[in-house]
Order: sequence, then structure tokens, then C-alpha cells
Amino acid sequence: MTMSARIVLAGEASGPVVATSEGLSFWGGVDPATARVIDVHHPLQGVNVAGAVLMMPTSRGSCTGSGVLLDLALNRRAPAALIFSESEDVLTLGALVAARLFGCGVPVVRLARPLFDRVARADRVVITDAALMVDGEAIALTPPAAGGLVLTDRDRAILAGVHGLAAQCAMEILVAMAASQGATSLCSVTRVHIDGCIYASPANLRFAEEMVAMGGRVVVPTTTNAISVDRENWRAQGVPEDFGGPASRLADAYVAMGARSSFTCAPYLLDDLPRAGEDIGWSESNAVIYANSVLGARTVKHPDFLDLCIALTGRAPLSGVYLPDNRRPQRLIRVAAPAAVDDAFWPMLGWLVGEAAPDRIPVVLGCEALAASGDDLKALCAAFGTTSAAPMLHVVGHTPEAGLPPVDRADAVTLTGDDFRRLWALFNAAPDEVDLIAIGSPHASACECRKLASLLPDSRSLATALIVTAGRTTLAEIERDGTLGRLQAAGVKVVPDLCWCSISEPVFPPTARVVMTNSGKYAHYGPGLTGRRMRFGTIAQCVEAACSGKAPAMPPDWLGVA
Repeated sequence: MTMSARIVLAGEASGPVVATSEGLSFWGGVDPATARVIDVHHPLQGVNVAGAVLMMPTSRGSCTGSGVLLDLALNRRAPAALIFSESEDVLTLGALVAARLFGCGVPVVRLARPLFDRVARADRVVITDAALMVDGEAIALTPPAAGGLVLTDRDRAILAGVHGLAAQCAMEILVAMAASQGATSLCSVTRVHIDGCIYASPANLRFAEEMVAMGGRVVVPTTTNAISVDRENWRAQGVPEDFGGPASRLADAYVAMGARSSFTCAPYLLDDLPRAGEDIGWSESNAVIYANSVLGARTVKHPDFLDLCIALTGRAPLSGVYLPDNRRPQRLIRVAAPAAVDDAFWPMLGWLVGEAAPDRIPVVLGCEALAASGDDLKALCAAFGTTSAAPMLHVVGHTPEAGLPPVDRADAVTLTGDDFRRLWALFNAAPDEVDLIAIGSPHASACECRKLASLLPDSRSLATALIVTAGRTTLAEIERDGTLGRLQAAGVKVVPDLCWCSISEPVFPPTARVVMTNSGKYAHYGPGLTGRRMRFGTIAQCVEAACSGKAPAMPPDWLGVA
């Protein structure tokens, strides 16, 4: 065969083919307990991928998908193999950790697109260390490239175990991932943000405590993502010990390795921001997209576990958008933007742009005349990450590298008012009787909290529960200026440390059946993560629903719906 067929992670497997043309996020998209696809917006919804040869162009969404795959592998519920047609890091890293640390890897293969499309039509395939068997034909697989990675003296010393067992293990994983990505060297990073401290599964805890036991210590400033419990208060909140205990231990493990107990999914809201052009090692999809797109810093969308490997060594594969030429837009998205918009526009725009550019970096044109706050761009980036695998986007007039020349052969897509109206209907298909208002996905900023407080009535007159999740730094700021007191006086529950993508009962009210949010990210993931139905709207509409118990009947004026 002249078409490319390459082993990314070797192994033997066989199984029925489950193929999709749309990337899938394992976090929020696959139930780790059953391996069933739970993303209600995905074509594979309801399909069980355990034991299947899962084929898709690439993954998308949360960096936590690597932890979900590791948990599936440890419990013998993983796909038999993964076949991609494009570069993919999140699930590949989960498969690599499963193989290197626990001896239960999942083979990963990459096929050129014409061959991928052909194999996707097969009923069943067999993968060996040398070939892919389909319809009685053996397709030779090129083995992973050996050598070619230039390491510094310090890299080699880490690899030889001079800096300890945990750092050695981390460097082995980094070298393997660099080979998978086609990198020829590693780069030094100035800071890391850890996504893997969310208790997505027992596998996350097992990995972290293994690294602690091997003496792991971070060597660059490292912040921690939102975790899965309110670390100081989870017992008082009634969280069961069998969940709260492991979730708290996971946070403790990263703190024990020297990470800062920031516990926020929005590290760009902390006081020390990365500068434009600074190489960093961030994980958590919305944070990566914001860092690259809005701050102009440079980071690949590092999967869970690789983030800790980078923190333990200060090194990352020099690939992807660390390289300036790879930051150029590959698709032009022309938007027929209204003359005036509200805060519902930006998350909807992000979701639609991601849908229109699921596998490449886009540049958005047509929104130059619109004002966009940092919170608007936060919402844009988070929603973009639910529908696109790309680590960044450009928005002309709003992001610092939007002037980069598009690559040759960049194509164009147009978004119209019909696209926004379609998405509004998709996000608001639930009944209008609302049981819970969810604010803070990603974590609410101080500005969002102040806006919310200004819209709420002075007394406790809410008809339904309203919960805000926010980082510790933000909570300290709004406590100093009195905003936190005003929110609490109005009946709002403000929760630290965890966020809506990691919240669970009983902090999430068990009786709630319909949830309203201002987050495009949570509107997308919420049904799969919680089993509840969702409504979506502006912060003002969320307050209106909190006071009345009903979602507003009318969409925003800019949608042009009569």
C-alpha cells in the first residue's frame, strides 16, 4: 500500500469497527463506568465503545479524556484499539500511560485519510505489531520512528534517573509523546497548569499517588485545576466518603508534589499571567485555548498526566502551536454579526466556530465592531473547546495574533443568523420550569460575580437554587469588596474549588431536573455529565429565571426571532 499507515502505540487487538467522522471527548462524552457514549450532541450517543476498534479523525474537548481512557483500560472496558486520521494527543497519552505504568495499553494507529475512510467501512479489523488486517487483506503498518529526538545533557540525565524515579518516568513519557507528535526536540516551559487533579476516575488518583511515591516534585511554578470537591467543606456538605475521600486525596497528591492549591479551571484569572510569546505547559482545554488565543502565550493542549510530566521536568515536546508557523489560521470563518449583542452571543459564537472548524485553527471575521470583555472571550474559548480539537482560534479585532497570514489553501465558511437560531433552539429544548441556575463554567470572575450581584434582588426571594463556582483567588477578592456578602444575602450559594464539569450530588441538588446556565460549555456537556436537561441564556436571563422559576420565553433581540 502506498497510503500511510503508522503505528503510534504498538500492540495487538481485534474488534468490531465503530467509526465516526466527528471527534469525541471522552471526558463528558464517555461514561467511564460503562464505556457508553453519553454526549447527547454526538452521533455515537448511546453506543458502547468497550472492545471496539474506535475510529475517528481525532479527539476533541477536555484534556481529562486521557484519565477516562486510563480508567477504562484498568477496568477492561477500553476500546480494543484507537485509529485516527489526524494527530491526536489526549487519548494517545492515556493509552501510553496505561501501557508504560500499568501494562494494559490500547494500540493506537494513524491512517492517511483515504485509507481511514476505507477501513471505517469494514465490519471488523485485526491489528498486529506489523499489520492491520481488514477484509482479508494485510495492510503493513510503519513502526514508530526511533531516534531523531535531540536531547540536552539535562534531558539525558533525567532519562538516566539522576533526578529521581518520578522525573525519569516523566521524561520517558515525554520522549514517547514527542515521537508520536513528530517533535525533534523538547522546549523549556516557565509554568504549568495541572488538569489531572479532577477526580474523573480512580485512575487519576492511582497515577498521582504513584508519582508521589516515586518522589515526584515540580520544578517550575505549577497551578492546579478545579478539583471534584470543596476541599475544606465536603464532609459538611454531605459528600459520601467513598467519593470525597479519594477526590481530596488526589488534590493532596498534587500539593504534596509542590503544586499551588489554586484549584481553578481559569488560571488566567490569577494574578501572574503568562506573557505573549511565553512557552508554558498548560492543560485544561478552555485554559489552553484562552492562553494561546487571548494572551498570546504558547502551549499545546496537553492531556492529563502529561501536564505533570512537564511540571516534573520543566520540558515539553516542541511541536504544534509552540512553533510560530503552526499558529497560522487554516480556515476563515465569516460571521454575519448583529450590530449589537449581549453576553449570550460569545459562547454561542465559540460553539459554532468550533463546529465549523473541528480540526483546525480558524480566524473569525465580522465581529470587529463588537465590544468583547475578558469574560466574553473566556466564554468564547470555553465553548469553542467543546466542539473543536484545535488549541486556539483567532478573532479579528479581539485577539493578538489575528493578523497572522492564513496558510495556503485555507478555505472559508460563513455563519449566519440561522446558525445562531439553530443553536439557541438546541440549547433551549428543555421545559421552561427551571430547578437550578449554574454560573461559573469556567470559574466565574470577580467581574461576573459583581454583575450577578447587581442584578439580584436585595432579599432572599429566589424561586430556585442559584449556585456559583469560583476559584479561591476570586472568592478572596469579592469577599474584600462586599460582593460575596451581597450574593449570599440574596440566597446565592458560592462554592470554591470545584466547577460545574466536576460537581456531583449532593452539592449538585439531587432534585434538580432542569438546569439553566450562561455557559456554552456547560450547556453542551451538562446533559451527559448530569443526566439533566439544560437551558441557556445571558446572566440577566439566568437571574430572571432564578427569581421566577421559569426560563424567559423570548430569546435575545439580536437573534431576530419574532
